[in-house]
Amino acid sequence: MRSATWVLLALVVGLALGAGAAALHRPSLATAVSGFEAVGTLWINAIRMTVVPLVVALVITGVVSTADTRRVGRLGALAVPVFLMFLLAGGVFTLLVAPLSLDRLVIAPEVAANLRSGAAATAGAATGGPQMPGLVQRIVEMVPANPVKAAADGAMLPLVVFTLLLGLALTRLEPGRREALVGVFQSVADAMMVLVHWVLMVAPIGIFGLAVALGFRMGAAAAGALLHYVLTLSAVLLIYIVALYPVAVLVGRAGLRTFATAAAPAQAVAFSSRSSLAALPAMIAGATDRLKLPSPVTGFALPLAVSVFRVNVPIAWVVGVLFLGKLYGVPLDIAQMSGLILTSTLISFSVPGIPSASLFLLAPVLVHLGLPAEGVGILIAVDAIPDLFKTMANVTAHLASVTILARYQGNPAS
Repeated sequence: MRSATWVLLALVVGLALGAGAAALHRPSLATAVSGFEAVGTLWINAIRMTVVPLVVALVITGVVSTADTRRVGRLGALAVPVFLMFLLAGGVFTLLVAPLSLDRLVIAPEVAANLRSGAAATAGAATGGPQMPGLVQRIVEMVPANPVKAAADGAMLPLVVFTLLLGLALTRLEPGRREALVGVFQSVADAMMVLVHWVLMVAPIGIFGLAVALGFRMGAAAAGALLHYVLTLSAVLLIYIVALYPVAVLVGRAGLRTFATAAAPAQAVAFSSRSSLAALPAMIAGATDRLKLPSPVTGFALPLAVSVFRVNVPIAWVVGVLFLGKLYGVPLDIAQMSGLILTSTLISFSVPGIPSASLFLLAPVLVHLGLPAEGVGILIAVDAIPDLFKTMANVTAHLASVTILARYQGNPAS
């Protein structure tokens, strides 16, 4: 049985057992639920311990390698801002659209309070959560006075800013000294990926424990809330995919039918395999045969996009955080959501190529926003269906972005 199937089965069985235990109203069952929840919390802690070293190592190695590839000229220098445009637009678009659906989700105040108190008790924290900084303070804290403290506090945006600057500084060192240090970070990244795979292997156990606690506190309403989240995220991704077509036509000057026929085979591979890398040959064929893009674009820009450009990350983070805020009854202001979009955009360039990878990196961000880290387990558990649309969005954005790059290289798509 595939891992995603085991995770989904663990979620369903855990929710059912938790709801059944709540219906029986026995104190002994409440104690047992606490034990299951502790197992889930251990799994979440295992996720959180991998995030900081993994992000630091991947960002530094990614910055150094990207700096090297820019030697190919104008195309490499233009690719990064184009990717950023798509990422930021996806985050802002989602922030405008997702509340139209999530505002229809009704969570009883007593249920939200129950979830918050349970999460606070497990974390050993106050029910009210940490005090959130204001907008000015957030801007000031983007450059951390103490990067180690930022890492310890789970403040991912300041940590990523410091790591980006460190990576850029490394590119200024002579090759011998730079390669020695980059090799260390590459080894750390490889070792952390092994650790992440170990954590993924026991995901059904951790998610089962979290699901039992969620079902115990929410009852049958848990299933409806999760279904609402899945439908909302899938719909937002699908709308964004459709919106990429006029972007390719108006900005990239590709014909609508030409772009659609070029993208369709790669989208089919992406949707069925949940892998952008698996869809790369189909993307290259579509870009070469249908869009008639030049070889520098198909040979360099497209593989670069597949390696570092994941447009789904800001979309998935915004929907996930808004949903968890609704679920736990934690209000989120525009300053917090703006910071989330910026953080997700920067982190998206270092997301490893494993299923639900961006959600693994979300855990410390949730804590910084005053949300329980356990929420990550809930999102991962139901990610199988949204991940189909995430991969499809990535592939469509890859082709739309290289169409734009080809135009501004003086080779518009025909």
